[in-house]
Amino acid sequence: MSVALSDNLKQVLDGQVFITVATVQPDGAPQASPVWVKRDGDDLLFSTTAERVKARNLSRDPRVSVVVVNPAAPYNYAQVYGTASVTTEGARELIDELSVKYTGKDYDTFSGGRADDGTRIVVRVTPEKVSGQGDLH
Repeated sequence: MSVALSDNLKQVLDGQVFITVATVQPDGAPQASPVWVKRDGDDLLFSTTAERVKARNLSRDPRVSVVVVNPAAPYNYAQVYGTASVTTEGARELIDELSVKYTGKDYDTFSGGRADDGTRIVVRVTPEKVSGQGDLH
């Protein structure tokens, strides 16, 4: 069952905050990486390629944990636990939108022509639990 994000957390996510996404490796170890994020209602969306470790991990085990640290108050953070779903639909549009949000440039311009870095996917994280410290959870 999904849960709602707080207004403060939504506000931080709508800014240029990086999130850290943790997935589960085949041996059970965590794998974490920072990514750009977009919010769609209470869901979190990020882009990656199907060939990357986090995408392979999510195709095998959709459980995910996301850490959001408020850049204006770094002791305020939220940890979002949820389930990820993956699609290729809208993947190019999402990476371009995120690139403009974070760099002011479309992804092909930002990446120096390396926009063909693999099969782009959209990962949608549906929150099931939010915890943390401060006013983000």
